Parts: sequence; structure tokens; C-alpha cells
Amino acid sequence: MQLKHLRTLLSPQDGAAKVTCMAWSQNNAKFAVCTVDRVVLLYDEHGERRDKFSTKPADMKYGRKSYMVKGMAFSPDSTKIAIGQTDNIIYVYKIGEDWGDKKVICNKFIQTSAVTCLQWPAEYIIVFGLAEGKVRLANTKTNKSSTIYGTDSYVVSLTTNCSGKGILSGHADGTIVRYFFDDEGSGESQGKLVNHPCPPYALAWATNSIVAAGCDRRIVAYGKEGHVLQTFDYSRDPLEREFTTAAASPGGQSVVLGSYDRLRVLNWSPRRNVWEEAKPKEIANLYTITALAWKRDGSRLCAGTLCGGVEQFDCCLRRSIYKNKFELTYVGPSQVIVKNLSSGTRVVLKSHYGYEVEEVKILGKERYLVAHTSDTLLLGDLTTNRLSEVAWQGSGGNEKYFFENENVCMIFNAGELTLVEYGSNDTLGSVRTEFMNPHLISVRINERCQRGMEDNKKLAYLVDIKTIAVVDLIGGYNIGTISHESRVDWLELNETGHKLLFRDRKLRLHLYDIENCCKTMILNFCSYVQWVPGSDVLVAQNRNNLCVWYNIEAPERVTTSSIRGDVVGLERGGGKTEVMVTEGVTTVAYTLDEGLIEFGTAIDDGNYTRATAFLETLEMTPETEAMWKTLSKLSLEAKQLHIAERCFSALGHVAKARFLHETNEIADQVSREYGGEGTDFYQVRARLAMLEKNYKLAEMIFLEQNAVEEAMDMYQELHRWDECIAVAEAKGHPALEKLRRGYYQWLMDTQQEERAGELQESQGDGLAAISLYLKAGLPAKAARLVLNREELLANTELVEHITAALIKGELYERAGDLFEKIRNPQRALECYCKGSAFMKAVELARLAFPVEVVRLEEAWGDHLVQQKQLDAAINHYIEARCSIKAIEAALGARQWKKAIYILDLQDQNTASKYYPRVAQHYASLQEYEIAEELYAKGDRTKDAIDMYTQAGRWEQAHKLAMKCMRPEDVSVLYITQAQEMEKQGKYREAERLYVTVEEPDLAISMFKKHKLYDDMIRLVGKHHPDLLSDTHLHLGKELEAEGRLQEAEYHYLEAQEWKATVNMYRSNGLWEEAYRVAKTHGGANAHKHVAYLWAKSLGGEAAVRLLNKLGLLEAAIDHAADNCSFEFAFELSRLALKHKTPEIHLRYAMYLEDEGKFEEAEAEFIKAGKPKEAVLMFVHNQDWEAAQRVAEAHDPDSVAEVLVGQARGALEEKDFQKAEGLLLRAQRPGLALNYYKEAGLWSDALRICKDYVPSQLEALQEEYEREATKKGARGMEGLVEQARQWEQAGEYSRAVDCYLKVRDAGSSSLVEKCWLKAAELSIKFLPPPRSLEVVRAVGPQLIGIGKPSAAAELYLNLDLVKEAIDAFIEGEEWNKAKRVAKELDPRYEDYVDQCYKHFLKSQGKVDSLVGVDVVAALDLYVEQGQWDKCIETATKQNYKILHKYVALYATHLIREGGYAQALALYVQHGAPANPQNFNIYKRIFTDMVSSPGTNSAEAYHSWADLRDVLFNLCENLVKSSEANSPAHEEFETMLLIAHYYATRSAAQSVKELETVAARLSVSLLRHTQLLPADKAFYEAGIAAKAVGWENMAFIFLNRFLDLTDAIEEGTLDALDHSDFQDTDIPFEVPLPAKQHVPETQREEVRDWVLTVSMDQRLEQVLPRDERGAYEASLVAASTGVRALPCLITGYPILRNKIEFKRPGKAANKKNWNKFLMAIKTSHSPMCQDVLKFISQWCGGLPSTSFSFQ
Repeated sequence: MQLKHLRTLLSPQDGAAKVTCMAWSQNNAKFAVCTVDRVVLLYDEHGERRDKFSTKPADMKYGRKSYMVKGMAFSPDSTKIAIGQTDNIIYVYKIGEDWGDKKVICNKFIQTSAVTCLQWPAEYIIVFGLAEGKVRLANTKTNKSSTIYGTDSYVVSLTTNCSGKGILSGHADGTIVRYFFDDEGSGESQGKLVNHPCPPYALAWATNSIVAAGCDRRIVAYGKEGHVLQTFDYSRDPLEREFTTAAASPGGQSVVLGSYDRLRVLNWSPRRNVWEEAKPKEIANLYTITALAWKRDGSRLCAGTLCGGVEQFDCCLRRSIYKNKFELTYVGPSQVIVKNLSSGTRVVLKSHYGYEVEEVKILGKERYLVAHTSDTLLLGDLTTNRLSEVAWQGSGGNEKYFFENENVCMIFNAGELTLVEYGSNDTLGSVRTEFMNPHLISVRINERCQRGMEDNKKLAYLVDIKTIAVVDLIGGYNIGTISHESRVDWLELNETGHKLLFRDRKLRLHLYDIENCCKTMILNFCSYVQWVPGSDVLVAQNRNNLCVWYNIEAPERVTTSSIRGDVVGLERGGGKTEVMVTEGVTTVAYTLDEGLIEFGTAIDDGNYTRATAFLETLEMTPETEAMWKTLSKLSLEAKQLHIAERCFSALGHVAKARFLHETNEIADQVSREYGGEGTDFYQVRARLAMLEKNYKLAEMIFLEQNAVEEAMDMYQELHRWDECIAVAEAKGHPALEKLRRGYYQWLMDTQQEERAGELQESQGDGLAAISLYLKAGLPAKAARLVLNREELLANTELVEHITAALIKGELYERAGDLFEKIRNPQRALECYCKGSAFMKAVELARLAFPVEVVRLEEAWGDHLVQQKQLDAAINHYIEARCSIKAIEAALGARQWKKAIYILDLQDQNTASKYYPRVAQHYASLQEYEIAEELYAKGDRTKDAIDMYTQAGRWEQAHKLAMKCMRPEDVSVLYITQAQEMEKQGKYREAERLYVTVEEPDLAISMFKKHKLYDDMIRLVGKHHPDLLSDTHLHLGKELEAEGRLQEAEYHYLEAQEWKATVNMYRSNGLWEEAYRVAKTHGGANAHKHVAYLWAKSLGGEAAVRLLNKLGLLEAAIDHAADNCSFEFAFELSRLALKHKTPEIHLRYAMYLEDEGKFEEAEAEFIKAGKPKEAVLMFVHNQDWEAAQRVAEAHDPDSVAEVLVGQARGALEEKDFQKAEGLLLRAQRPGLALNYYKEAGLWSDALRICKDYVPSQLEALQEEYEREATKKGARGMEGLVEQARQWEQAGEYSRAVDCYLKVRDAGSSSLVEKCWLKAAELSIKFLPPPRSLEVVRAVGPQLIGIGKPSAAAELYLNLDLVKEAIDAFIEGEEWNKAKRVAKELDPRYEDYVDQCYKHFLKSQGKVDSLVGVDVVAALDLYVEQGQWDKCIETATKQNYKILHKYVALYATHLIREGGYAQALALYVQHGAPANPQNFNIYKRIFTDMVSSPGTNSAEAYHSWADLRDVLFNLCENLVKSSEANSPAHEEFETMLLIAHYYATRSAAQSVKELETVAARLSVSLLRHTQLLPADKAFYEAGIAAKAVGWENMAFIFLNRFLDLTDAIEEGTLDALDHSDFQDTDIPFEVPLPAKQHVPETQREEVRDWVLTVSMDQRLEQVLPRDERGAYEASLVAASTGVRALPCLITGYPILRNKIEFKRPGKAANKKNWNKFLMAIKTSHSPMCQDVLKFISQWCGGLPSTSFSFQ
């Protein structure tokens, strides 16, 4: 980070008037400065002063100057300022939110010593230090202060960490103490942290360390636990003084420390984990920095000084413009300010973890921020200023962002969806999904507030194309998974997240209730669907219907209306909801029932007032009544009693409405008297409990408030006397007895004798109670009371009275109890019997009447049977010895085991009729063994057999039958039974019966008879497996005959008879089935055969279509031909495959040939286009005549074969003559040759060869010679001998051929002789073409064996000059080659020279090449890089060649960066006016003026060389065609610039000419279109500064700094030209490609300019002359007159002009004389050289007369 001075907010004074403290507000909108005169100045964020107010002393009696302000801080809400003063007080001023608001003291905290420093880190909490060493806390809410910790040392500094959760205090003894309000989980220690070597007046708490400094001029950075991290020691720097104050940037990444005239900047390097010192900001005459304040967004730093000045600095790492709409200001590595250039709004983007922000993007319709750090992702909403930072590992920038939802950002990366809620620093959730379409993801984040639910965050997304998952993002768990049968293409949750809508690819719309996990399909053909915003109302389109669900809880209730277009959207606003439908070219709005939408939404949102207001607008209908009821219930739950009262009134519940009205009056009165909500008053709560009939809760509420009377009144009002008396008893109420009396009286008055009796009984008055019970007709209660009290039993009359009443009321049992109690058993027994109280009767009888017990037991049993209690009656019948009744009861009660037990005790006659009934029960339970046993006991075996038969348990039935029946009878029984079963259609049961008696054939016959062939086959397979295949075949035939072909197929295939199946289908015309069976069950080719037969049956085009469909057309044609069905084959090929027709003809012909039908075969062969086959057929049969005829007519090529065949026959008969004739007719002389050779007839062979095959004569001759060689002559000598023989025989051609065949590597002389002999013979005796051919063949051979001269002579014999020259060249005999060319064909002289040059080049013999071809030699030098040799050689050539290579060398040097050597080259050889050289001269000039180190006396010779070369060039241009051209003018300007530079370097060598050099630097500025502008302005500014022209220096160096900035930004658009108006310094100059001045020198200039600009003593204007124009400008702006420039200074000549001979050249007399005087006094050779050049350039010097006026 660097500091750049922006502006002076408060100008310094002449003396000490220090700024005591400064503070920025938390919202960045206000900046406060407290001056030495204790006035607080308020500035806005742009640095404009907007307000001020004076502070006040603690006590006015000490005067207004009795204190100093030592600390000042804004509150977190920026509306208050705390002022800490040395008169032991802190004032808190409320300054308001707007400028000019009244300033009011809202808190004051009086202390015991002076306040030395102050911070306001959190709401209500001010932390401050005191002179006595304490650090205290002031709470603005309670207006109290307390000590946090105390020390014995003056508090010199106080600071907080970045979050404001911790504080550091520095003390005069060097102690630094740390304290945390909340350590945020860091675990760092508290208390004394460091003992600094001096008082830490400058103390700052950065993110990673604590920085402290003081009067020892050392800066120390401490770690988190107090260890030293780094030390910056300036104690040995004489310019540095003590550090007075420090401030950490809001991001904690930078620290600025103030001292004398200097601000030091430390930047934290996250990569190196150390503090790095930036270049300090040094400002002369700033004096000591007394206060520092950093703007909360980190963009500005303000420094207050000892002299009362306040300077504002820009703190910026870098700035950039994003898409011309946003400005990004990096105020620290981890903090960026994003400013909207159109609206001016700003957002501070900051990494809370201190990571460096790498890249900032603004996406999503330019509303959302996305930025990356190394480990986190920063997201933000520019509209709402909600920012988030979440942990994020970089993935190469592959993330995709979706901003459709205003509350949450969706990020897709590598198949994972991550949700980040704006304003939250944790990811909301993360799920795996591959579906990135926002229509397939729905997120709802607290979109509608719901009662009882603070946070509601849900996500629905696709797990796969058919599965939706719904996730609760708060708990992070899955709350629903919906698996669908079709692909989902759209989904959306409602705003509360309780319902999910989704649509599938079949356009079916489904609703899923997440809480109940139920899915409902609510619409088909859904083309549009949307939730109405702010409600749970749903709108969808189905074809031409608009469907609206006002109550989504009842999806079956849908409101439908017809529309004539497509729904395109929903619009809600202005109290109505409209569905927009496009109908053709117009858009029509359909209005929804806003009332229905409104009520549901109001209820969901808990806004019952809104719901009431809506309901009052509706008429009372059942729907409205339901809504009133819902609202009444909800408003009662929410304690909104006025609304509940209104609801009950509307519903006509008068009592409830009246009760609530009274309750509301109580609540309102309490609210008026005591404030707050009246619904919390105890009477209101109790009445609400009463309304809900929860009287115990109401009682508890009353008693909690000790309102006993109210509780009793409540119960009395409700006539709940018992509870009322209970309350009175519990609380010892004095009116208890009165209450009881009143209660009794009320009971009697209301004729509640029973309750009155209970009351008397509870009070101990038995007689009165009995009397009341009897009066009430409750004798039982009277009897109970008498039985419990012995004294009442003694009253016989009373007892009689009660028993009579009991008997009258038929309460016999209670009467019996009473009789038994008064010892009257007889009456008691009677009463018990009448009352059916048999237990008591039996008990009494056992004691008093034993004989009656049996009778009573039977009567008890009968009674129980009447009461249907049969199981209870059994035991009583047994006790009464009534067995039959006991058995009947047991059977009736279904107590089967007990019944069996009783039956087993009876005799056989009695029991036999009951056993079958029990057996039937066990048979129904399928407990057949027990049932069988019982049937046997009851002598009913036949029933047992029937039972087993019916149960299908044939084996057991058979076994039982065999025990008790004869086998024949059993078989007859079973077969009869089976036949019966068969008649009933129970074939399986019949089968089992047949099989049981071993008659499976009967079963098989049965199944066959009924055509149940599967069962038949099963039985045959089981009992007659050997007959299974025959059975299948037989059944197949039967089924085929019946036309049941599918079933027949099954049986044929089971019998392994697939062919029968195919034939069956074929015969029935079912070819497809036949083909299927053949393909499935036949061999590899069976289906092809069937397809062929199928096609054959169809014939014609149908057959072709079928075979094409099956892909068997070609195979079918082949099959037809193979089976001799040629007609079918021809038909198929004719219709579909015409190219197959010849093949079929061929096959037909071969068939006919095999049949011996040669004539027919001949015709077919010819149709097939194979006449040769017909010829061969006749040849095979030796029918030569027919063969000859066919060959001649149809295949002339075969005629020869026929003749050859005949010849072979003749040869076999040794008739050579005939054979020769035939072969010659057949034009086969070669065969004749071979036959003669085989026969050893060489003479005939040679004759034939010579006459008919002369081409083979040579080969035959060789063969003959080989044969001859074998017989005598050996090797080459034999060949040479043969050649001689040919020569002697005059056969020169053959002789030559023979000589040419000689090849012998061992004897080159022999070979050479033979070749020369061949050449000689050919030249002498053979025709010229042949001799030419021989010589062309021999020549290369001779050259090949190293005899080029011999070859050349041969060539010359035939006038082959070119070949002869090539032969000499091959032998490197260059002189002979040249001579031959010169004498015989001069055309080839150049050719020989070119070859010679090429030879020299390839051999690298450049020196030799020079003599032959200078240009080629020079090019070779260039290729080899021998530039010196090249130039040396070129110098000896003409001027044009020389400068061609000079230009090439110069271009080479410039490319290598050696412009100086290139310049030297032109100095040496002159500068011709060749246009092609102009770019070289310009490049040398450009490189020279751009190179560093040329602004010195030492550079004179370089500038002089450039000047001389350009002068030479210009002189040459004057004489050339380029004279007065734009190029000429440009070079004249360059010459003038070079002269100025050379003269400047010369002047720099002489002290007296210092101002001349400066003026030349200034004059050069008018040529910045050709010079690097930044370098020119730098040199001019430095020169002006050196000679004391500070105004000019400041303007030029300021311009230089602007240019350096422009170079970095890449554009000159931002340059301000106002300083150079009305001058000849050009505005439009080329932007230099790089900086020409080093960084250190640029920084020095920047510091000097800043210092001078602070000084304000300079005028920022250029000096002017008598014309009123800039003194160095040639053109006067006011008149437009152009003055001549001075040759010595470049300045305009206004008077005392010295003119030279050359027009346009002049000098200022004063400057000229000064220059001449300097030469005389210094004898400077450089100045003398300048004078010499001026003489040359200007046509001589003027007469030397000096004037010193």
C-alpha cells in the first residue's frame, strides 16, 4: 500500500497549534477533528467542512481553557461522539444523523483523574485510559462507569483489534496490556503482554501482530503472545525523530506510524509472513504528526500535525475500472472498495480472514459481486449491501454461478451444488447433483414469516432425472424424497417450504405435501404453472383452461376459467393479482379473487387485523363462516382478544362475545393504568382459562395473586360449590360455614336430595342422610350407609323401611345383604335367588341350608346359560351333576377340550351322538388326526374318510378305507368318487383319486377327453416316459387337424420335430410362423430355405419385397440357382438384382454343359458374357471347329488359344511343321521358339526368333551362348570372342551389343577396351541414332570408372559439346571445359562460369570467388557473418554496392542493439539519400534519443556523429529527387534536434554555459513528437531546477509525472494540457512504450514535486517575455508571428540578431558572444567542434566582433 496526498483539509498555522485527536465515523460519512482550541470540526466524506461545535469544561469556574481534549470517538451508529478531557470527564454528544442537527450532551462520566485516551469499540461501551493508570469502561445505556483493570502507570495509548472485541493499552513504563471482551475462540491470553523499552505512544493492533514504537526511534512488531517478530531500528538515522502516533488499517494489513515530517508505512506480506516497509511518505515542513485516523473502509488516511494542519491521503494499492461502470479500489490486499460510477454508491468487500483478494467480478445483471482469495470465496449483493465470505478451495475457475434467487447464490462445481446466503459467512448447504438448470432447483429462505418458526430455509433439487430430494438447510437433513416414474422438468417450493410443485416430461403437474409425505397429481397437460407471490395460491394452465387453487390444502377444489391464449406471467400489485395471457398479438389480464388470496396470506403471516378487515367486506356464507371460525381460534391463541371478540360477534356467539368484551375492558383499563400489554394481567389470563373451561388453571392464576374471593366467586357463579368450598377450606376462609349452609339450601331448593344427602353424610348426620336418600329414591345408598354403621342397624324400623324400599326397587341383592346382616337367612336366600346373586346364595346355603346347594348350582348354571355365559355355566352343571347340560354348555361355549373331557367320562350311548360334533370342529381346524379319532369314538369312520377326501388328503383316506373296507370296494369307491369329481370339473382331485388307486391311465384318458393336454403330458411323462415323444407327436397331429396350430407347434417342438412344425405352417400358408420356427429351432440355413420357399410361393414383386425385408434376396437367388430353379432365379434377378442375371446365366450354362446340352450351354455362356467358357467347353471336347466359330464370333482373344490347342495336338503327333503354322497363326511364335528349344532345334529357334521375335533374339543368343559356354568357351573371354566373331561376320550391331555386355570388376582395362571398341564400331558402322545411343551409354560408364577425358573425347566425336563439358567439369578439368566451350559453343561459357562459381562456393573458396563474382562473394561473406571482410571488399567496389552492404550491416547491428556501431558505419562511409535507407537513419536517431546516459558532456561525440551523419544526409537529399519532400523536412528537423543535443553536451562541459544547456533542454520540448516525451520533460525539468528556474522545473516535472502515470495506464487521455496552452510544445505526442527514467529517479521527482506543491510559494505558470508569450515559444500566440530559433540556445530571437549566410539560420547576439567567450576562456575542443559545424552548416561564421552590452 502507498500513500498519495489528496488534499489539505485544514491549513496549518504559523506556530504550534496541534491537532489533539481525530476520528472517522463507522458509516464513513463523517470525519471529526478536534483542534487545540477545543473545537470539534465535522467534515463529510469528500473532505468538505459541514459543521462544528465547541466542547465544554467539566466546571465553568475554571474557564474554557482549563482542559485539553485527549480522546475522541464516534459511536457504532455514527450519531454520537464521545469526548475525553483532561479535566477528569467524558462527555457524549448526540450530533444526529444530518448535518446541522442540534448537538446535545446525552451522557457524562466524571472520573478521578485526567482522561488520556479513548475508544468506542461496541454499542453502549466506551473504553478509556486515565492518567492514574486505570483502564475503565463507560456504559452509555446505564450511565455508569467501571474499572476494567488498573495499573500504576499513566496510560499513553489505547487501541482495539479489527473486530472491536479486544483492547490494548500502552503505559508510560512501557507496559502493554491486553484485554478481551470476547476472544472469538482464539484462546489468546489476557493481561500484561509486553514490556516495551519506552512508552509506546505509537501503538497499533494489526491482524497478525501488535506494532509499538516511541521515543527510542525503533518500531517493534510483537507476536500474539508478546514475542518479538521484527524490529525496524531508525535510532542511527539522524533525520528520524521519535514516533508519536500509529494507526492500523481497518483490515489490519497495514500500519502507518507518524514522526517528524514523515509517515512510515508497514505492509503485512501474507506470503512471507513478515512486515515489509514501503517507501516512507516524507513531506518537508509538515512537522510532528500528532494524530492519525483511518477511514473505516480503508480508502483514506488523515494526519493531524503539530501546527494544526490536517492532510488527507489516498491509501490505495491499485485501482481499476470494471466494464466502465464500476471502480475497484484495492485499499489493502484483503479489502476492495467497489464504487458504482453512475450512482456513486460504495460497497466495502473485505476478507475477514485477511486473505488477499485475487479477482473481483460483477455478475448477475451487474448486481452481485464474486471475488476469490486463496482459500475463500467472497459474494455480495450490491443492492442490499449483504456480503458473505465462505471457505472455498479453488477449482481453476470452473464454477458456475446462478443469481436467480435474491437471497442466495447457487454455485455449481464438479457435480456439486453449494448454496451461500448473502450476509452469512457459512455455506447454507451443499448437495451432489448433475442438474444445473435453475428450473430444477428451488430454494426458499425466510420468504414469509410464520408463527413459531424463526428460520425457515429449504431446498428442493434433483438427485437424478426421476428423483427429487427436499432438504432442511438449517438442520442439514433430508425431509423428503420423491421418486417419480417419469422425468421431472420443473419444480418449485412454495414460499413457506411446506409444499412442492413439480412437472414431468408428460406435462403432468404434481403437488407434494412435505409434512404428510403425500403426492397428488393435480393437472394434466400443464403448459404453465406459478405460485402467486406472497401467498400459497397456485395458477396453472391446462390447454385452454386457467386453473387456480385458492386453498392448496384442498387440491381437488380448483377454480377453472376458459382462456384463448397462453399464460405468460403473473402481476401482483395495487390490491389486485392479474394473470397475463397473450391472445394473438394482444395481452389480456385475467383478475384473480384477491380476497381469497388475501385471507390465506394474512393467516399464514399471522396478520389477523388484515384478515379481519378482509372478512368484514364479505357476506356471511358457509365459507366465510369457516374463515371467521379459523380466525377466532387463531386470534385467541395469539391473545389478540379484540379480533377474537369481533369473530364471535360475527359468528353470533353472543355469550362468548360478551365475555370477551368484558375481558377486553379489563385489559384496556390495565393497559391505560400501567402501560404494556393488558393481556398479561392475571384477571385476563384467568378469564381466558375460564373461556377454555380450564377452571383449575383459572383457580391457580387467582390463587397465585392471592385473589381467593375472586376464585370463590368464579366457582359460585358457575354453581361449582364443591370447588368453591374446597378453596375456602384450603385458605381458611371465614365464610366457610355460611357457604356450606348456602350450598345445602341451594341443593334443597333445586331438589338435589342425593347431593344434599351426601353433604349430610359427609358432615356425620346419618339419619338425615338416609332420610334424604330414601326421599330421593336411592334406597341402595341408604342401605350402604346402614351397613357401614352398627348403631343404625339396631333401628329395626329403619331397616325394615329400607329393605321394603329395596325390594320395591328390585334391589334384591342389597336387600339380601341387609337381611343377612340382621341374621334373617331365609329372607336373605330368597332375596339372593330373586336377584340372581347365586354366589352369595350358595355361600349362605352352604352355611345355613346344605341340601339346597345342588339345586342352587343347577339354577346358577341355568341363569348363566340365559345370560349366554356358557363357559361359566359348565362348572356349575358339573357341581350339580347335570352331565348332559354340562356337555351342551361346553359345546355351546366352544370349550372343545372340556367337552371331550366330559364325554370321555360318560357311557358310550350318551357320548356317541356328541363326538361327531366335536370331530367336525377339529376337521374345520384341519386337525384331521384328532377329528379321525373322534369320528372313530363316535363310530362314524365313513365320515372320517369323507373328511379326508374333501380335504384332498387321499392317502390318509385310502389308508383308513383299506383298514375297514375290501380293496375292490375301495377301488370302486375311489373310481366312482373320481368320476363324480370329473363331472364337477374337479379334474385335479379326480386325478389324485385315480392315481391313489393306481389307475393313472384313467386320469390320462380323462385329461385327453377334456383336451387338457398339458396335464395329460405331465402324467404320461411321469408314468410312461418312454411314450412321451410319441404322445407329443400324436397330440401335435391332432391339434393340427383341429386347427390349433400354436399348441400343435409346442408339441411338435417338444417331440423334436421342427420340420413337421414348419410343414404344418407352410401347408396352412402361415409362412411367417414357419420362418420363425425355422430360424429359432432349425440349423444355420433352415430359415433361409423357408424364406426361399415362402418367396417362391409369393412370386413376383411380393417375393422381392419379402426377401429384401428379410435381407435374404441375394441368398435366395443363389439358393434357386443351386436347386436348378433357374426360372425363379431369373425372375428375382430381373425384378431386383439385375447385376446377378449374368451370374445365373453362367450357372445355367454350366448346368446345361453337365447335362451335355452344348448348343444350349453355348447360348447361355454368351448371355452370361462368358464366351470364353463356351470356347473352353468346345476345346475340352476337342470340337475345334465349334470352338473356332465361337471364338471368332464372340471372343477374338480366344482364337489364339484354340489354335494353340490344335498345335499341341500336332506336336504330340511330332508334326512340327503343322504346329509351327498353327502357332504362327495364333501369333504365338514364342511357343514355337520354346518347343524348338526343348527339342534342341536351336537353328530353327534362332530363325523363328529373328523373323518373329527379334526382341528376344539377344536373350536367345545369350541363352545359346550360355549353352555354348557350358560346352566350351568360358567367362568374358568367350563373350569377347563371340563379339569378335560377330564383328568378323559383319554383324556389327550384335558385336557392339556383345562388347557392351562385358562386365568384369577385376579387369578395368579389358572393360574399357571393350566399351571403346563398341563405341568405335558404332561410330563407324552403325546409323547415327544407334551410335549416339551407344556413346551415351558408354560415356557415363567411363566417367564412373574415372576416365572422364576418354568420355569427353567420345562425346566430341559426335559433337555432344554439353556432355563433353560436363565430363570435363566432373573431372574438375575447368580449363579444358572453358576451352571447349569457347572454341566449340560459346553459349556454354556462362554455364561453365556458373558451375565454377558454385564449385568455389561449395568449397568455401571465397577469395577465389572474388575474382570471378564479387557480388556472390559479398553475399557469401554476409551469410558467414564476416561483415568486416564484406565491407572491406565492398569498399573496393562502386558506391552503390558499398552502400547496399553497409545498409545490410547497419540493419544487422540495429537488430542486435548496436545503434552506435551502425552510426559509426555511416560516419565512415557517408549517408546516401537512398529512400530505402530512410528507416535505418530514423531507427538510429530514435534509438539514440531514447538511450539512457546521453544527457552529459561525455555523450558529445555520439551526438556529434549523429549530427554529422544527418547533415551529410540532408546535403545529399538537397541534390537528390527527394529534395523538399516530407522525408527531407523530417531529416532537417532531426538534424536540428541532433545539433541541439550536441551543443547541449558541449555546453555541459563548460560551467559558464550551464544556462545555455538548460535552454537547449527546454527548446527540445517543442520536438517531443520525435523524442520520448517523458525523457524530454524530465531532462528539461532537472536542467531548469539545476539553474534555479523552479516554476519551470515544477511544471515540467509535474508533466513528466503525469506522463509516467499515462505510460503505466497505457493511454494519454487523462493528460491535462492547461499549463501548455499558447505554447509550441505539442499536445499530441506518441505514448512512449516504456519508462525512460528509472524508478528511483521518478520517486525523487515525485517527492520534490509533492514538497513544492505543499510549499505553495511557486506560481504554476511558465515565464513570459516581452511578447506576452512563453519565453521559449517560437510562435507568439497573440500575433501568430513565428521567430527564428537561436542556433546556440534554440530560444526565439527577438532582437540583436546575428544572421548567417544560409537563410533561416541566425543566433541571438548575446548568446553567440557568450558562447565565443566561453570557447576563448575554456579552450573546449567540443565547443570548438560545434563552432566548426555551424560554419559548415550555415555557410561560414559571421565576423568575430564581440559586444558585452
